[in-house]
Amino acid sequence: MNNAHLSIRGLDKWYGPVHALRKLDLDIPKGQVIGLIGDNGAGKSTFIKILSGVHKQTAGQIFFEGQEAQISKPRDAMNLGIETIYQYTAMVPEMSIARNLFIGREKRKWGLRGFGFLDEAAMAEEAMAAIADVGLHLRSPDAPVKDLSGGQRQGVAIARAMHFRSRMLILDEPTNHLSVKETNKVLEYVQQMRDLGVTVIFISHNLHHVHEVSDRIVAFARGSKVADLLVGETSVPNMIDLIS
Repeated sequence: MNNAHLSIRGLDKWYGPVHALRKLDLDIPKGQVIGLIGDNGAGKSTFIKILSGVHKQTAGQIFFEGQEAQISKPRDAMNLGIETIYQYTAMVPEMSIARNLFIGREKRKWGLRGFGFLDEAAMAEEAMAAIADVGLHLRSPDAPVKDLSGGQRQGVAIARAMHFRSRMLILDEPTNHLSVKETNKVLEYVQQMRDLGVTVIFISHNLHHVHEVSDRIVAFARGSKVADLLVGETSVPNMIDLIS
């Protein structure tokens, strides 16, 4: 698989009569930021949902770190080290920062098969350390997520991915509805991930953001890959031409 971190071969997805993804071939090297662009209906969301285990491909193969991967549910993607952070991050607003950081991976003092007492103190301590590692300083791990700004929520989600040693991070429209300051912070997080050797798939309609942080640009149109270029080989105007 050309030593690629992720290799896709002949990926197809049908939703009834709709051919959403068409014989996709793609290689993504380890430690690069891939800017994934395309208009609505281009196939980006379908591709990400397959990688994250929300949907199953109709045909085709996925190879992760040289081995064929069967991703049938989100837990399969998580076990591989693939973490997806959506525009509206998968968090429970009423729950604390610490509980959200450990959601699905809760620490327990004792227990079997998911039962037992939660180790709240250990989760709080590790949560604050994980958040500090990404340069985010919050007053308390017990604060509810609903009290955080959009940029802070993205920071917590990225801290979660880092803490659990995610190998690949998928960011779906991470800068939507953020202030300029928060947007710049999220773009810094992306560059930080790359510096740590994490592979990032960055999806955004803001092509300036994509061009700023990406190593390569992959463009989809009508369910097919129409371009795969080093960022130095293209420009924002050219990117607009690719997807329009």
